[in-house]
Amino acid sequence: QLQASGGGSVQAGDSLRLSCVDSRRTFSNNGVGWFRQAPGKEREFVASINWRGGSTYYQDSVQGRFTISRDNAKSTVYLQMNSLKPEDTAVYLCAVSRSPYAGRDLTNYQYWGQGTLVTVSS
Repeated sequence: QLQASGGGSVQAGDSLRLSCVDSRRTFSNNGVGWFRQAPGKEREFVASINWRGGSTYYQDSVQGRFTISRDNAKSTVYLQMNSLKPEDTAVYLCAVSRSPYAGRDLTNYQYWGQGTLVTVSS
């Protein structure tokens, strides 16, 4: 029910915007997070946003480069990624929190979508 899209292959310094759509249109009361998983590495937190969009959190390595936002009328959460680096290469996944708030802990998320691959070359 969650579908992430917008990934692709880009050069370092380029930008991409990822989208996460909830086809069930039920996550307007829940926090949403973006996570990523690189080959051979554990899944890690990237960014999250609470149900109203008033609070956002970022992993230190993406702070200032990535921006998370949401449009509840469209049941969509976005991740604008600027100044991409090769170390940002990963499959990016979105997930819906169990509550109106969203944090860094993966166990607080109940629904996960299929990921979208982002490849950044130097």
